[in-house]
Amino acid sequence: MTWLGDDAPTPFAPTDGWTAYRGSTLFDGTGTTYRRDMTIVVEGSRIHAVAPDDDAAVPDDAEVVDLGGSFVIPGLVDSHQHLATPPNRPAAEAVLRRHVYAGITTVRDMADDLRHISDLARATLVGEIPGPDIAYAALMAGPSFFDDPRTWQVSRGVVPGTVPWMQAITDDTDLVTAVTLARGTGATAIKIYADLSAQLVAAITAEAHRQGLSVWAHAAVFPALSLDVLAAGVDVLSHVNLIAYRHDAASPDTYKDRPPFDPASVDVDGQAIGEVLTRMKETGAVLDATASMWLADELASYPNAPAMAELSAALTARAFREGIPVSTGSDVETTADAAFPWLFEELDFLHRRCGIPAADVLLGATRIGARSAGLEAEAGTIEAGKLANFVILDEDPLADVAHLRSVSCTVKRGRRFPRSDYAPSGS
Repeated sequence: MTWLGDDAPTPFAPTDGWTAYRGSTLFDGTGTTYRRDMTIVVEGSRIHAVAPDDDAAVPDDAEVVDLGGSFVIPGLVDSHQHLATPPNRPAAEAVLRRHVYAGITTVRDMADDLRHISDLARATLVGEIPGPDIAYAALMAGPSFFDDPRTWQVSRGVVPGTVPWMQAITDDTDLVTAVTLARGTGATAIKIYADLSAQLVAAITAEAHRQGLSVWAHAAVFPALSLDVLAAGVDVLSHVNLIAYRHDAASPDTYKDRPPFDPASVDVDGQAIGEVLTRMKETGAVLDATASMWLADELASYPNAPAMAELSAALTARAFREGIPVSTGSDVETTADAAFPWLFEELDFLHRRCGIPAADVLLGATRIGARSAGLEAEAGTIEAGKLANFVILDEDPLADVAHLRSVSCTVKRGRRFPRSDYAPSGS
């Protein structure tokens, strides 16, 4: 048998030994304020201890990094990405590289060609390429969805709707087998996308949970709408604007036939929206708002895009006021030559347009983001036992969310990615 041997990609140097990061102004993600003069002791890829500088027990052989009062926050989470629709390995690697050098240590991939995503996830995990950890979903939808050209792009070589990472579901589907096949791709969640009844959404969710998978869904699936999806017990709802589709009106059978509506006509403070948000609070579902996506150039031709941005801002603001956990997802991306990814536009939007305080925006991008990805036990806060995922900033992000762009270094699984080593593509 012939092996690849020396021609295989060489991972970065393994993360081992001890490192102590001293003198930080720490936002650890467990609350909304700083702890000053703090030391983070890292052993290999994990946090060993977090303590005041004067009390921290630092091994004699540890490398000591003096942060000189720099601000430290947990690694950021982009809770809505598509890295392989269609598959493009060089482009995906460039996105992942930019993400990690910008402070993003986790990405929630919302269904793609999982043949590519699973290998990208492996490559960032073992250090073959720089990038965040990737948590990803396999998609389920009704058969009528699979005339969408995107389903062909992610199923090349096989029939769309028949592959484990993107399955057509009917009342006759053996859901035990379907979820098992999805789980075999390495997915940790099922994404419920389109053209499914309330009954099928509930059945898929129940079986996915039984097999230990999370369930991520659009806030309206058609014909199932927000209350139906929430009644099924899904873990995360995506796209805040979809909450506006009303349960007191006839719902179309398919996502592509959903009727347009005037965003200005939506009663954001009304009872119908209130019922959805009340149910979200009861279930604990996370809102992956993707509120700023309507400002992206690629959606500029969408009817009423500016008004949809206003509606998304108003709905997200109400959701936050009513105690709904809001994560920070992109679903669009800046151009390859931009210094920072779209996630930073979402962070700005949530703060400036939705009125969410800077500390709560940070929680959405860290602790709540990790929760949306099903990784709250491993990431999202800076605590002993968790992965050593954090960002070192030169400026105070609680004073201005824009200061999140003052990244000097990302630490991901204990490995350092200095911002000075990064240059945008084409620069």
